[in-house]
Amino acid sequence: MGGTLRFLSDVLLLLGGDSQRRHNKKRRQFNTVELKVRMDCDGCELKVRNTLATMKGVQSVEINRKQQKVTVKGFVEPQRVLRRAQSTGKRAELWPYVPYTNPYMAIPAYDKKAPAGHVRKVDAVMPVTAGQEERLATLFSDFLQ
Repeated sequence: MGGTLRFLSDVLLLLGGDSQRRHNKKRRQFNTVELKVRMDCDGCELKVRNTLATMKGVQSVEINRKQQKVTVKGFVEPQRVLRRAQSTGKRAELWPYVPYTNPYMAIPAYDKKAPAGHVRKVDAVMPVTAGQEERLATLFSDFLQ
């Protein structure tokens, strides 16, 4: 049904002559943004909830104060949500944890403050090539080559 309505609206826009301006308009995607926000009391939670809920495009705001986690769902951009959360005066960052399910995965970064069953998200380290490895191995060698 949604495809039909989009098609009809595009046809009407073409007939209206105002099509170029409207087609260039970027369509927002539905996002789920997870943040870690430092909240101590009900007042902090209410302040963060009201600030994020009044953003344009937000459909729901869920807060888990025990984990210091805020989940915002809607047609929003993650960086705008982060800036708005920081505007409350609370320390906020994008959710830095991933679930820890497979012990044979790449070595995760241990974080004492991570919720149970989670580890800190780490960017992949670039592998060392054979030439670099040899140079690193002989870096502190007493033998000159």
